[in-house]
Amino acid sequence: MSIIGDWTPEKARDFTRRNLVFRHGLHERPMFDDAGLEELLDRYPREKLGVFTMGEDPVAWTTWRKGSAGALSGSKLLEAAQAGRIWLNLRATNDYLPQYAALGDEIFAEKQAQTGVRTLKRDLGVLISSANAQVFYHLDVPLVSLWQLRGRKKVWVYPVEDPYVGQEVLERIVLKETAEQFTFDPAWDQGAQMYDLTPGTMVTWAQNAPHRIENGPMLNVSLSIEFMTPQALMRANVIYANGVMRRRLGARPKVQDGFTPAALSKVAVARAAKALKLQTPHERVLPVTFKLDARAPGTLLPA
Repeated sequence: MSIIGDWTPEKARDFTRRNLVFRHGLHERPMFDDAGLEELLDRYPREKLGVFTMGEDPVAWTTWRKGSAGALSGSKLLEAAQAGRIWLNLRATNDYLPQYAALGDEIFAEKQAQTGVRTLKRDLGVLISSANAQVFYHLDVPLVSLWQLRGRKKVWVYPVEDPYVGQEVLERIVLKETAEQFTFDPAWDQGAQMYDLTPGTMVTWAQNAPHRIENGPMLNVSLSIEFMTPQALMRANVIYANGVMRRRLGARPKVQDGFTPAALSKVAVARAAKALKLQTPHERVLPVTFKLDARAPGTLLPA
């Protein structure tokens, strides 16, 4: 039985190329009820668990702060998400837990069967987040699909063009010179596509599309699946090469999509630059500034 219930020839053709909405049945699986989530939180490597909180202004992305879950049990962590304003990010669950590896294999096998698209670098992440929490304006280098399992959230997806994201900003993100979050102007919402996600809804968007998320007034649970295709990997390498050429040669290059001679030559530039370590990444490492209180779920204590 298919996970997605509304594949069409048009959706299969446009998958990875355009913003698309699908209906799915993953929200009905027991692995995403309270007991399943508590087991997940207990079994997932604690040192890999991302714990975050944030302010309420969608422009104030620097209020995104990192915390520590300490030794809290899965039930206490779920209780904290239900009571507080936190965002739990369990990246690459498919690398650590067999049940999620099997789920990832199932999802990607269906995608390939329906679209013929081959996928690489698969990362199946689980997001457990509080009522009214948000993720600030940002973009991802890989392709992304966001599957709503519990609760309701709004997702704004913006075009991959000025003023939403300029070429130089995109290059800085791909070169890891800056964070994936960057300056947002609320006026840009007029040019965005807004999706109201409810359990059983999945949205996927064009590569590098900026987006932001706001939860509804209830606990939210989602799958955030990142992946590459050969063409997406090509685009990422072209952007990387453009960044190197801009910095080293003073060039003003543009992005070429597809397997063109110009794009292939830039892949060679990117590989050479990485091998020679011409670019030093300066990844933004957030300090741990708070910890979750085991005695009062939802309360944040100074780290």
